[in-house]
Amino acid sequence: MIPPADDIDRIMAVMGQAFPAEYGEAWNRRQVSDALLLGNCRYGLISPDGAEDCETSSETAGFFMSRAVLDEEELLLFAIAPQYRRRGLGHQLLARFISTARSGGMSRVFLEMRRDNPAGFLYAAHGFREIGLRPAYYRTPGGARIDAISQELTFDD
Repeated sequence: MIPPADDIDRIMAVMGQAFPAEYGEAWNRRQVSDALLLGNCRYGLISPDGAEDCETSSETAGFFMSRAVLDEEELLLFAIAPQYRRRGLGHQLLARFISTARSGGMSRVFLEMRRDNPAGFLYAAHGFREIGLRPAYYRTPGGARIDAISQELTFDD
């Protein structure tokens, strides 16, 4: 999927606000662009009013980016800008991601997150469950190590 340049701008703006710099989780513009050029990656945006079409809004509240291989899809990036959190937009965007994965023939979706990620409650509310652990995967600038948790959601069809 080759996104319009302004959609990449929107993704980068949200990522710059939503991802704490100390974990090094944010991607740079080239990484986002290159991934979306591969053909098996997709993305979705959400506006502050919950609309999928962000072109009518001057701001983007959040985005997801994912990669599909065969019948599995991995949620690579998911973010809601801090000023738009606690409004249900994360639930709405994640539900849309899950729905399109399922209707696209995926049998399951995966994600990986750091152990202390507050979005863990959101993922659990949508049925994701822990399936693995990468001990001390993330490192903070102060040297602290944080585990990465692998999660999956399977579709029982």
